[in-house]
Amino acid sequence: MPTLSPGAAQDILDTLKRGWEGRDPETIVNLFRQDAEYRHHPFIEPLLGSNAIRRYWNEVAATQVHIDFEPERVWVSGSTVLASWHAAFTRRTSAERIRQRGFMTLELDDEGAVWRFRQWPLEQVVGTDSTFAAEGERG
Repeated sequence: MPTLSPGAAQDILDTLKRGWEGRDPETIVNLFRQDAEYRHHPFIEPLLGSNAIRRYWNEVAATQVHIDFEPERVWVSGSTVLASWHAAFTRRTSAERIRQRGFMTLELDDEGAVWRFRQWPLEQVVGTDSTFAAEGERG
């Protein structure tokens, strides 16, 4: 793939944002090749292929609400997007509010699809979301 422009890199991250915040796994899966490698944490085995990636994002969509994802700094090196980011979400089961910070790399093929995704997140529970009743507490 030719060298990505910073605008093209931002478009990719905007699609990731739209998919995560909208709880729309298909939007995210469409960024990836069918045989992509997706490593959402450095100490967990990578997910291999679009079905595994879809399963992961279906689980995210089912367990998180009130999601906010923001890329902070974005770099491009050839056909690789590098980004620092922060996010926050509420866990549906407990109403815990989670904040994350991390770094990710997205390596694109010649057609512009992500063939390898790697991420290094840090996560902290910061309280309880008072605007959301946990699933076990709903009446």
